[in-house]
Amino acid sequence: MGLLSVKSILILLFILSAIPIAYIISLEVSTPSTHTIYYHSSGGFFRECAKWDNLNRRFLISHMEGGISQISLPNEEEEEEEEEASMVVNDVDLAGNASLGIVIDYPRNRLLVVTADLIGNKYSALVAYDLSTWNRLFLSQLSGPSDGKAFADDVAVDTEGNAYVTDAKNSKIWKVGPTGELLSIITNPLFTPKEWYKNLIALNGIVYHPNGYLLVIHTFSGNLYKVDISKDTDNYEVKLIKVTGGSLMLGDGLELLSPNKLVVAGNPSARLVESSDEWETAAVVAKFSGPMHRMLTAATVKDGKVYLNHMIGMGYPKKKHAIVEAVF
Repeated sequence: MGLLSVKSILILLFILSAIPIAYIISLEVSTPSTHTIYYHSSGGFFRECAKWDNLNRRFLISHMEGGISQISLPNEEEEEEEEEASMVVNDVDLAGNASLGIVIDYPRNRLLVVTADLIGNKYSALVAYDLSTWNRLFLSQLSGPSDGKAFADDVAVDTEGNAYVTDAKNSKIWKVGPTGELLSIITNPLFTPKEWYKNLIALNGIVYHPNGYLLVIHTFSGNLYKVDISKDTDNYEVKLIKVTGGSLMLGDGLELLSPNKLVVAGNPSARLVESSDEWETAAVVAKFSGPMHRMLTAATVKDGKVYLNHMIGMGYPKKKHAIVEAVF
């Protein structure tokens, strides 16, 4: 009787595990509803962020095991069914750390990359690379083992070349100068919801608005913040944006589609958010669901269209990753 019970439990566990596996397989073999760029690259299964580099006609992709790769797409008509990504950055000084949020800084011809200790949260940094040569321009440590746990996650850059890096562990923003010097740390009580569980993953995606402020998402609460950085002061004004039409909970990467349209990448869907009053208030106006099993983490704009980076690659030994067009 005992053996039968154990056998029954094992059979039940097998059936239960087979259901999601079968569902994932069905999603993988189904035809995508929108344009999807599949690609292979060396390394692990996880890709945190992808940004379209319009000047050089390529996607730049951050690897969670560390490093940056690119997919060159000079001519859309020549796009392959499955592209091959090539590594352009593999910084030995950052071995063991994840490459996370990235942003292209065209005026200074560089890529800013957030790097962090994914497991122990004992190291966070911002690193800059030349977009043409991939030479490292600076490496700015933001936190170390003696500073307590922190987790640098995403980055935005303003017109003067200052970078703003979110700490998803402690709900703060590091401000880093154009040459890598740490200028200040932006904190505010609004960044920390009173419920402890909403702070397990805190400030995350961040973008710079051309009118002189930051838009920042708090992942577990769904709060969207406006941080005014237009004044030359360390006491920045922070406002909680009133959002109607739906929740932004589990929002991750952000991307401005226009000055009054923001794409919030996250799960279970990407959300298109609009504002008509300089982001004092906003509304969720549309949603897009892609391959949910691959986990949506970042958004970018290519030729006026929104493309979504999905974190998880599928297949073994050759992993296949996906960047999916979002049609709202």
